[in-house]
Amino acid sequence: MNCNRKMIWLVVLATIALGQAGAQILTGDQVKKAAPSSYFFGGQSASVQVRNTAGLKNSAGKLVLAGLVDTAGYSTAIAEKYQGFLITETKLSFDGATLEAGAYGFGFKDGKFVVMNVASMDLFSIASQNDDQVKHPVPLKLEKDGSSYRLYAGRKYVVVKAD
Repeated sequence: MNCNRKMIWLVVLATIALGQAGAQILTGDQVKKAAPSSYFFGGQSASVQVRNTAGLKNSAGKLVLAGLVDTAGYSTAIAEKYQGFLITETKLSFDGATLEAGAYGFGFKDGKFVVMNVASMDLFSIASQNDDQVKHPVPLKLEKDGSSYRLYAGRKYVVVKAD
């Protein structure tokens, strides 16, 4: 009986480990294959900055992409808070706020991370954090943070969890 319990625990632990091992940040080549060349938001299409696009795949194989766009053609009211896109095949959690699978716009403005629907209407706004330890900030990146990820724009970031 004791041996059976040990086997059950080994199977449970192996299953957990395999599930966590399946989650990963995408490589540059994987991002290039998945990222759109343009993104529709607020009634217009904007060019995607593929070099400033990042992604992840959760343990179930669902993708999440985040990237910056060229907002030159947008009105000032939209361009000041819209910097990029989020495309997700899975539910995302941001500090108590959640997003269902779908396509969204986002931006970092005045210490906040703002997420909007494709009609440019605000869905939520949460406080962003500042990471002064980042030695060489880049326009956008994703980093693993325990069981979550950090979405960075320069030194500003939010913690995101993909279901």
